[in-house]
Amino acid sequence: MALVPTPAVNEGPLFAEVDMGDNSSTPTVRATVVQASTIFYDTPATLVKAERLLAEAASYGAQLVVFPEAFIGGYPRGSTFGVSIGNRTAKGKEEFRKYHASAIDVPAMAGKYKVYLVMGVIERDGYTLYCTVLFFDSQGHFLGKHRKIMPTALERIIWGFGDGSTIPVYDTPLGKIGAAICWENRMPLLRTAMYAKGIEIYCAPTADSRDVWQASMTHIALEGGCFVLSANQFCRRKDYPPPPEYVFSGTEEDLTPDSIVCAGGSVIISPSGAVLAGPNYVGEALISADLDLGEIARAKFDFDVVGHYARPEVLSLIVRDHAVSPVSFTSTSSKAESSPK
Repeated sequence: MALVPTPAVNEGPLFAEVDMGDNSSTPTVRATVVQASTIFYDTPATLVKAERLLAEAASYGAQLVVFPEAFIGGYPRGSTFGVSIGNRTAKGKEEFRKYHASAIDVPAMAGKYKVYLVMGVIERDGYTLYCTVLFFDSQGHFLGKHRKIMPTALERIIWGFGDGSTIPVYDTPLGKIGAAICWENRMPLLRTAMYAKGIEIYCAPTADSRDVWQASMTHIALEGGCFVLSANQFCRRKDYPPPPEYVFSGTEEDLTPDSIVCAGGSVIISPSGAVLAGPNYVGEALISADLDLGEIARAKFDFDVVGHYARPEVLSLIVRDHAVSPVSFTSTSSKAESSPK
């Protein structure tokens, strides 16, 4: 695996001691984004690979590690699941069965490398799948999740929609951490909700390796006055099952086993818009940078989108952050109300 070189790690405490005088300092956080491929349809092997990558990142001093979108369970690039308007094929339904079997129930991971972990997964909730990000603290405790609220295009055929109850921003010793997945990063109101929660380390697991993705990541860093950590897979055709088990619709005839089907582009950007590491389009890699959290205050002095630069008397946002359910049972609530005190 190619590894992006990083400076030597300070063996001192997690945070520098803060001097409130003229020479005050702010914490520095070593962050790593993982650029690697799923082992498609083989979740146990992918979990082993994830742990190896996590251990490697930790050995280089990472305190926060971010994995790509759908790393566990896989991003079904190029597949149509046999769907056309008004029709679904038997082969496509079998493909979904296998994809469903590759998904995981939440929570499903425990850490032992003393790092905060942001992991892109395909979450299985009954027979509905969600594109989800899981958050774990440095003790391996499950903090919670974010479900992609708007799958893109054909993703809507295979993934359910998240709701406002899973747009978390976690206040951790490393900073306030949250995530948005792939193209939902282009939703201004979702970003605004995250800014209002005080996000400082904005994770953006993605499947978009185009050059224009970099412009979006830079804009978010500047707009939010936050660090942006974007992790994408680097995949070749051979990382997916061969045809006819798995077919890249419309392009299969042009592909060889070594053809690149997702070129990565993982990147870390500062609140000032400076690229701290990446983008990498070469191969699998661990891409690391030291985040000077003092950059956030310096950026917010220029522009605080939900603070001094806001105009709530002109523009405002309402976020419905409660969970929604298609079914509620009145008998359950009635029994609770009628139970003896």
